[in-house]
Amino acid sequence: MSSKDSARWSRVLLKVSGEAFAGNNGYGIDGDIVTQIAKEIVDVRDAFDVDLAVVVGGGNIWRGMSGAGAGMDRAQADYMGMLATSINALALQDTLEQLGQPTRVQTAIHMAQIAEPYIRRRAIRHLEKGRVVIFAGGTGNPFFTTDTAAALRAVEMEAEVLLKGSHSGTDGIYTADPRVDPEAKKIDQISHLEVIKQGLQPMDSTAITLCMDNQLPIVMFDLMSSGNVRSILAGEPVGTLVT
Repeated sequence: MSSKDSARWSRVLLKVSGEAFAGNNGYGIDGDIVTQIAKEIVDVRDAFDVDLAVVVGGGNIWRGMSGAGAGMDRAQADYMGMLATSINALALQDTLEQLGQPTRVQTAIHMAQIAEPYIRRRAIRHLEKGRVVIFAGGTGNPFFTTDTAAALRAVEMEAEVLLKGSHSGTDGIYTADPRVDPEAKKIDQISHLEVIKQGLQPMDSTAITLCMDNQLPIVMFDLMSSGNVRSILAGEPVGTLVT
């Protein structure tokens, strides 16, 4: 019998934006931040009997939309972004394994020398064996964000919740941007449909719709505040719950 506690959800997918990896630098990979994120993951795995997968973004290295805005072919720019997510995934994998947490990186684009190709049944088996699976390469297709990739992988992995971590200091969904509007009010719980109707867009509408169609709850929270992931899985009211 496991001595670990039962979590509110037994299988979760954590979405980490690429910008989070950059810390205050705004670009590249800040080793201290990656270590902080990795420690959050290890802490959760140590405390709870929970399967944990991660989807990483790549905005700290390259954003496809920015490249397209500068005149680059959108598909080409998006493929470059997929490579950026793979760099972040390898950085997170290395840090996790230094902390003693077994991991596997699976990429939607084949990179046989450095990671496994994404295979759904193999990924689920890794989770069952206690490994943290890090998904990189987005969906493998241009024109889709890593938020949509997170929603897709969460559904495929039969996750019970998608945890969307913010790196900007925002601790949930607000009626407006709290960094701009001092009158903005935090929303504790809201439906997927209302998120779309109100144009709140904590994730892109494709990701929100995919979660809604598959009855997958989302928790929007501040990833940079230490202990939040553990608190969420312990059932504490952290961030905003989208159901």
